[in-house]
Parts: sequence; structure tokens; C-alpha cells
Amino acid sequence: MNRLLITILIFCTFAQLIFSQEGNETEIPSESDSLKTNLRQSGVIMQDSLFEKKKVINPLAPSKAAFYSAAIPGLGQIYNKRYWKVPIVWGAIGGSVYAYTWNNNNYRRFRTAFIRRKAGFTDDEFFDLNGDNLATDPPDLDDGDLENQQERFQEDRDLWLVVSIALYALNIVDANVDAHLKQFNIDDNLSFDFEPYLDLNPITNNPNYGMALTIKF
Repeated sequence: MNRLLITILIFCTFAQLIFSQEGNETEIPSESDSLKTNLRQSGVIMQDSLFEKKKVINPLAPSKAAFYSAAIPGLGQIYNKRYWKVPIVWGAIGGSVYAYTWNNNNYRRFRTAFIRRKAGFTDDEFFDLNGDNLATDPPDLDDGDLENQQERFQEDRDLWLVVSIALYALNIVDANVDAHLKQFNIDDNLSFDFEPYLDLNPITNNPNYGMALTIKF
């Protein structure tokens, strides 16, 4: 009888402990349970400052900029929003074209006078530069002078033609390269991580050691 009473008391004690623990868990939820509930309801939001700014890459931008500069010098710089380059482009190309035109006009003047002088005429603008109207006097610029001036202006004209073409091509190259460089990531958040590297060879199962360089942007 005593053994039976002792057994009943032990069973009741264990039952009371089990029910009390279940009641405590129901009434007071633990922090881990509340955290799991919050995670199921709202989820986790992680924001990395390195990826806040997403830069859109346009692969056709360099071609467009080059095409615009080829059509109208300086227009590619405007497309790239490099407005300060536009006066430089216009001044360089415009100045070289003006120099070419000026030398070409002088070349034509001396060439026309030289041809007329060889034909026996003395009414060209370089025959009497002093304005003394003395036809018997020797010309102020003789045939040799006209020929030398003609050749000098011809050489300068050809030189400025080459310069104009080079500046025009440089304008196109500048617009194309500038459009390329604008799309490079030069953010201050660029960083890299240098850490040990360990891998197992799948065939020999031997470890391979090394260093891994990871660029983060």
C-alpha cells in the first residue's frame, strides 16, 4: 500500500511540473519565438550603401556622341554634357578653317597676278603698290616675287588644311572617348578584399592554397 501511494505521489509531481511548464510557455512567449513570428510577418530588410546608386550603362552612347560630333563639331560634347568644351572645339576648328581660307585667298591673288604678268599685262594689283602710276618704272613686285609669294601661301594653305582635318577628327575622338569614360564606375565606395583561398582538388582530394582578390563595387 505504501509503495502504491509513493508511486502515485511521484506521478502527480511529474504531471504538475509538465503542465506548469506548458502553461508558462503559453502565457509568456520567449524572445526567440517572437523573433520568429516577426520574421515571418515582416521579413528582413537589408540595405547596403554600396548599391544605393545604380549606374545605367548605355553601350550606344559612345557611338552616338561620335556621330553627333561628325555631323556638327561640338554637338557630341553637348550630348556628353561637357559644355565647356564646345567653345574650345568651335574656336580651334573655326580658327583653322579661317587660316586656311585666308591663305587660299592670298594664293589665288598672287597666282592670278603671276599668270597675267606672264601674259604681258601690267594692270595687276602688285605692279604699282606705291601708286605713283609710272608705267616705265620697274614693278614693285616682279615675277619672281609673285611666284615666291604664291608658293608660300600655297604651302601655308595646305598646312592649315591638314590641321583642320586633324582637329575635326580629334573632336570626334574626344566625344567618343569621353562618352566611354563617363560610364566607368569611379565611385568612392569601390573597395577590394584580399583573403586566403583554400580549395580541394576533386580528383586527388588534395588541398590547393592561394590568395583571393575580390573587388566590391
